[in-house]
Amino acid sequence: MKQAMQECEREEYEGARVPDAAAPAIVVFGEALVDDFGDRQVVGGAPFNVARNLAALGEAVLMLTRVGRDASGARMRAEFARFGLEPGGLQVDDALPTGRVTVERTGAGEHRFTILPRQAYDAIEAGPALAAMAAVTPATLYFGTLAQREATARAALQHLLAASGACRYLDLNVRAGQVTEQCVFASLHAADIVKVNEEELHDLFGWYTHMRLSTADMDDPEVGRACAALLRVFKLQGLIVTLGARGAVYFGAGGERIAIPAPAAQVAIADTVGAGDAFSAVFLLGRAHGWPLALTLARANEFAGAVCGIVGAVPDDLAFYRPFAARWFGA
Repeated sequence: MKQAMQECEREEYEGARVPDAAAPAIVVFGEALVDDFGDRQVVGGAPFNVARNLAALGEAVLMLTRVGRDASGARMRAEFARFGLEPGGLQVDDALPTGRVTVERTGAGEHRFTILPRQAYDAIEAGPALAAMAAVTPATLYFGTLAQREATARAALQHLLAASGACRYLDLNVRAGQVTEQCVFASLHAADIVKVNEEELHDLFGWYTHMRLSTADMDDPEVGRACAALLRVFKLQGLIVTLGARGAVYFGAGGERIAIPAPAAQVAIADTVGAGDAFSAVFLLGRAHGWPLALTLARANEFAGAVCGIVGAVPDDLAFYRPFAARWFGA
């Protein structure tokens, strides 16, 4: 039945590719969860958003996560099928529930998020994850910080990092009460390329440069020196800072600084959920296809802006991806 569902989805959108050992794949590790708004539930989790975007744009991707044997887990399995994701990366837990975040509307478009403890993604096991990764040739290993909050999943990630020489891309997410500075420190040391937003950059400055700098002016030489210090201390290849409507800036270990302004064509903002995940997906896509760095960053920023024009982190209609695939790949 699952295979039939996957074939049906591939007929609807032929961009998705199931990874195999013959072709390099982007390996994505971390949480797949449901954002529970009370009256509706939305599939999410930053790593799962990245994996789905990559698959929909035609990239070979292996998503490594764990869900419960419950209704939400069934939704996750359906999403794997809809996007043509390899089911071998999906673990099922008989005891723990599928990840859930409760979302409370607080007015003026703001929300309060409560990340529930002891969820299935906290128990990602090393053995099945290593076996799934051994079936592909990892080109990049994407990971974040939320799925490292418990020892089992954290150990699984450490085994994956040790088993692969692929480029490590860290999508840093500093969540109060969920991620410790110790976890951030270890993750930065494990990474090659790191993406942060302005708030997270402030945290890194305070922890590791002992400077509380404003990022309102990313041209400030002090900001550049502080970013260079982070690159040097953690032996990073690159540091990406996303700035929302102001674009993004890339700092490279060789002294490169590439500033990408906001896209010229502005969309009406529906919400900003998933914008950072969309950016990461296209950045990784560009690296996989050898696009020039400045072009990769510009396309990542453009796609992130487009995702802000829809409700939710990932579009319901896969046709959303077709104009981007057509322009970028001529398909």
